Amino acid sequence: MFAQQLSESTEMYLKAIVETSDRNVMAVSRLAERLSVTPVSANEMVHRLGEQGLVEHTPYKGVALTGKGHEAACNILRRQRLWEVFLYEHLKVEWALIYELACSLEHATAPELTEALAAFLGNPQTCPRGNPIPAADGSFKPLDGIPLSEAVVGQNVRVLAVNGTDTQVLRYLQARNLLPGQEVTILEAAPLQGPLSLRLADGKEVALGLSLAEFVLVEKLPVVE
Repeated sequence: MFAQQLSESTEMYLKAIVETSDRNVMAVSRLAERLSVTPVSANEMVHRLGEQGLVEHTPYKGVALTGKGHEAACNILRRQRLWEVFLYEHLKVEWALIYELACSLEHATAPELTEALAAFLGNPQTCPRGNPIPAADGSFKPLDGIPLSEAVVGQNVRVLAVNGTDTQVLRYLQARNLLPGQEVTILEAAPLQGPLSLRLADGKEVALGLSLAEFVLVEKLPVVE
């Protein structure tokens, strides 16, 4: 298990990279956007992370986690997602709020507390947003799905996970019941990057913009004949 003490800002950067791209290269501009910082600030932090051996930065391409950085990032994810489970299942905190609250707890969670929490919860495999919880050794199996924004008209899909982190985004999806386990039929995709028209399992129809649909990971359901 990764044991090095990292600053809160360092942890936020590493987690943002692994949440969005795992081991793939992520553009620094996209990283800045996700963390709501300026590109200059993101570049400065990426440089410092590189000096610590946590990331590799290729100019004009982006930033990727090193093996050391990936281990640290998965350790952060484990803490954060375990707290999500605790907040949602045991404290009955609103689904849309658990990510933000868990983020404030993850930075002050010692390894011993992390493992005690995991044992108390029964070693859950996923968080309430449907995302995998890394094991104590940092390993986890990525979800096999596609963003809802890439589904085609006529497809029937099931929501696997929501990887959005902004509370407003989570509240928006929650209000439309676009949560893990929900079955959805894509009715229409408006032209010129317009919204998707969706029908939920209960027959309710909702519209969702493509930018928001990118936060919803889905799996294709078999065709019922």
